[in-house]
Amino acid sequence: MPRIRVLIADDHPVFRRGLRQVLESDSELEVVGEADDGQVALTLLRQVKPAVAVLDLDMPRLDGLEVIRLLRTELPEIAVVILTFHKDEELFNAAMALNVYGYILKDSAVTDIAASVHAASARQYFISPAISTYLVNRNRREAALAAAQPGVAALTTHERRLLQLIGAYQTNKEIAATLNISPRTVENHRANICQKLGLSGAHALLRFALEHKAELE
Repeated sequence: MPRIRVLIADDHPVFRRGLRQVLESDSELEVVGEADDGQVALTLLRQVKPAVAVLDLDMPRLDGLEVIRLLRTELPEIAVVILTFHKDEELFNAAMALNVYGYILKDSAVTDIAASVHAASARQYFISPAISTYLVNRNRREAALAAAQPGVAALTTHERRLLQLIGAYQTNKEIAATLNISPRTVENHRANICQKLGLSGAHALLRFALEHKAELE
């Protein structure tokens, strides 16, 4: 049976070495690369195309979230596990909105990292127990929004991301640059979202994005 190929990106060499030792002690896992900043990580990810990327949130040049945004456009098949010191619910929601499968606190990484990689490879979620309530809160908000606005369930991941950018007051041109699509495609997405949500009027989509910003993360 092929081993699960893993890339590690973290700017602390001692911590990164420890992660590698833990992962390589599992006979089903294979570490195929290491990076000490986000730009190097992105380059290696494009080259080696691992099954799972383990990314620190705080890295030089490109942070973990920026790397994931680019991956979602270029290599959506790579599952991502996030490493962080931050017990911050807003950061957690931002990462989950980018479809990460693991969110691990560094103080429990040695214990949790192998299990999180296995889970991510199987497209299952693994969250450090200390922040599991964040996932519960997120699920509750999503359920409440779906009940109040059934059309939300029909939105694609790309459309939800576009709504987040609208809620950040980005223009069509800025959204197009962020998502690497044309302004005309942005306009088409906006029209589709309005149709799915039953919205009409010049600023209805912006109001919706602002009112439900937390639920859309």
